[in-house]
Amino acid sequence: MEKPITAALMSCKGTILSDEEKHVFSRSNPLGIILFSRNITNKKQLKHLITEIRQTIGRDDVLIAVDQEGGRVRRLREPDFRPYVSQAAIGALPQDKAKRAAELHARLISRDCKDVGININLAPVLDIFHPQTTEALHGRCFSSSPKIVSELGKIMIDQYMANNILPCIKHLPGHGLAAADPHFDLPVIRQSKQELQDELTPFKNCRHAPLGMTAHILLTALDKDNPLTQSAIGIRELIRGQIGFKGLLLSDAIDMHALSGSVIKRAVMSLNAGCDAVCYCGGDINELKMLADNCPKLSDDASEHLDNARHILHNHTILTDIKTDAAEYAKLKDLAASNLDGADATEILHKQQRTKKC
Repeated sequence: MEKPITAALMSCKGTILSDEEKHVFSRSNPLGIILFSRNITNKKQLKHLITEIRQTIGRDDVLIAVDQEGGRVRRLREPDFRPYVSQAAIGALPQDKAKRAAELHARLISRDCKDVGININLAPVLDIFHPQTTEALHGRCFSSSPKIVSELGKIMIDQYMANNILPCIKHLPGHGLAAADPHFDLPVIRQSKQELQDELTPFKNCRHAPLGMTAHILLTALDKDNPLTQSAIGIRELIRGQIGFKGLLLSDAIDMHALSGSVIKRAVMSLNAGCDAVCYCGGDINELKMLADNCPKLSDDASEHLDNARHILHNHTILTDIKTDAAEYAKLKDLAASNLDGADATEILHKQQRTKKC
């Protein structure tokens, strides 16, 4: 009989697993592990870490996730990996070049991920850019046009899936109207249900994605008390209802300050609201132990969503000349005014958390 899977993407602290982490992962059988810059020094080390994770958990299909959007949000960095421009840089290109760049971007990232054993890229971002959009999303949105976001998002999703990588659309049902950064505060969006409709458009057009990630936002027109991640009304009416998303639904990181309470309270509230699994990104061993002891297992619905996603990992890969693709992408990349550097809010949050605990 298969061991039940804990409904969580967990995380580890460093570049190798500690004995305590091995014990937690082995006994809890998490859905998977999400990796960050703190876990990666080079390609050889990363391959070893991922092999160690798989052997520890003991499942061939364990999910290994990373945020490789491009621009400042990219965990796989030079010199071992190719540089990738931001989604905003791609969206700013002329239409034909933007579409080709999106295709090559996803195809090349897929190759990088597969080379080391990663099977989920938490991308693309389908939020629409607005004047008030939080700085945490600057450079990460394709455009202020729902049409452009939809088109480029779909191209990337289809390329990832064709190359055996699970894409994850984010942040459902749309984070663009929020001015606050959920890493540090709970963003409040006061627009009416009608005013929210454009935000849903890219997600509706890309609802065939196998994975999706919720937004930590408070939509007062829908639920005045609970952030979307923990709102049964929001998940049922917007994500599963109006958008029609049928894939595996992940929470955004439950260790962000937009949510409150213990890590277990955050996880249980998110799962009870309708998330299939939660993401815990902090890597704190005590919180990992709490999740191992108390986080619920995958529900029947979540298991079905997972099974549907797993098939993509075994698709027939589109074979292309990687050197030709990389050369063409480099030329298109040079056309895009993209800043590859800059602060990533998730990394800042993790550094602050580690500092406080020292």
